[in-house]
Amino acid sequence: MSSQVSLPQSLQTGLPLTALAPMQDVTNLWFMKVIAQYGSPDYFFTEYFRVNETSRLNRSILAAITENDTGRPVFAQMIGESIPDLVRTAKELCKYNIAGVDLNMGCPAPRIYRKQVGGGLLLTPEKVDRILGELRQAVSDRPLTVKMRVGFENTDTFYKILDLINRHSIDLLSLHGRTVKDMYHGPVKYDLIAEAVRWVNCPVLANGNIYSAQKALEVLAQTGAAGVMVGRWAIGNPWLFNQIRQALRGEAIAPMPLIEVRNYIERLWQTPEAPNIPERARVGYLKMFLNYIALSVDTEGLFLRLMRQAQTEVELFKICDRFLLDEETKTLALSPYQGV
Repeated sequence: MSSQVSLPQSLQTGLPLTALAPMQDVTNLWFMKVIAQYGSPDYFFTEYFRVNETSRLNRSILAAITENDTGRPVFAQMIGESIPDLVRTAKELCKYNIAGVDLNMGCPAPRIYRKQVGGGLLLTPEKVDRILGELRQAVSDRPLTVKMRVGFENTDTFYKILDLINRHSIDLLSLHGRTVKDMYHGPVKYDLIAEAVRWVNCPVLANGNIYSAQKALEVLAQTGAAGVMVGRWAIGNPWLFNQIRQALRGEAIAPMPLIEVRNYIERLWQTPEAPNIPERARVGYLKMFLNYIALSVDTEGLFLRLMRQAQTEVELFKICDRFLLDEETKTLALSPYQGV
């Protein structure tokens, strides 16, 4: 059994860790660069590399590692269940400047878990045992990390899998406090994250509905976790990692004028690939981000409804301007609208 490998340094020694959760179609190189301009998390995680018998490293996901100039460590995430191919891919990834290799054991998309990968792995602890054992041998000189949920449909295998995290000297566990079947709905079981913190020998990042700096403080206090991993709410508020650090230092959080939010949206719109993408696809791509941004801008939900109906760039930005530029004194809400 190998001993644990040390994790990359945090931005601020002595403060809990922050990480941007890996999100498919979101956490690409461009989004990491944009987020970094507003205050980087301690750690980035890539979208997942799909691993199977015929898989090769996806070039655009690889760019989030090879072309990443944010100055922050990037963990490469894999999803799959074929042990020889996971081992092969992990070794390939270790040739690049990665902070570590992360195994996805939590993806709740039915098309994923039905293939016994992502969250589907939680149903077969015996398989997880074999995967982690082989990966630990293949990844010996840098962190091997796991992102998972508290169970598939229930928490029957929870402690069994935590024991495997210990057995194979996993270096960091990112734990979303819902089951796979919960998707993103319902209460997050922070009490089970607290249990995991007590149970495993590695640092735990608490994940699930951390929508504000205040919420991050509450979750850290409740779970004793080494840090927080934030996904969707960092899309809506790219200042969130900075705000979490401010709150942890006991500083007041500076309110963010909505004109800054409008600038952020403009940045998201100007992706490097933009000129080659049809308008309709670009509008759809931006709406994916606006689904979260709108919730922190207009707590009534009207911005969200109107934005979703927009068909063209002109229409979409007219709605953005109406909500973001009409009232110069308005600032981004510190807690988003929870009505969806």
